[in-house]
Amino acid sequence: MRIAFAVLLGISASLVAAQENRIEAVGKSPVEAKFVAGGDLRFDLCSSGIEIVGRDEPMLRLSFDSQRYEGRVKARIIVKGNQAEIRVTDCPHNNFQLRIEVPKTSDLYARMFAGELDVRGVSGNKDVQLRAGQLNIEMGDPAEYAHVDASVNSGEVNASPYGVDKGGLFRSFDRSGPGKYRLHAHVGAGELDLR
Repeated sequence: MRIAFAVLLGISASLVAAQENRIEAVGKSPVEAKFVAGGDLRFDLCSSGIEIVGRDEPMLRLSFDSQRYEGRVKARIIVKGNQAEIRVTDCPHNNFQLRIEVPKTSDLYARMFAGELDVRGVSGNKDVQLRAGQLNIEMGDPAEYAHVDASVNSGEVNASPYGVDKGGLFRSFDRSGPGKYRLHAHVGAGELDLR
């Protein structure tokens, strides 16, 4: 019995390891990996201008002007089943723009130090934080959300679906609704816009 259990455990571990797909690239665009809809995505993003856009394809795709920024930008995608980690580092500081396409139904967890981050066309849970800059999130239907909280330490919070427009220090708002998704958004210094 113990031997059979050990064999099954070994097979299970092999299957999990076989499901991991790791892609690392420097200065290459696009960088792509297959990924299922409805999965969990974790982003660690460099300071720049980044858009995360939902698409119908079961694919993750990172793209930028590779001729202009050749050999500099480092991208890593690790896919394990329905979870993926995306890390982008060494972004130039001269108006670098990165587009990340994801399945349109995905849960997002994103952290970025500074710049402009736009999220649109994605249905699912969202936990997005930016230390400084502009954060724009296209919510879609507000009724899809069970809970929404948004805040800035210094700056503005605008949430037109809820009639919220606040500016100053330590501004925030919370709303609950009938939906199934949760949205948490925070900007340290700058502007947060929920649309």
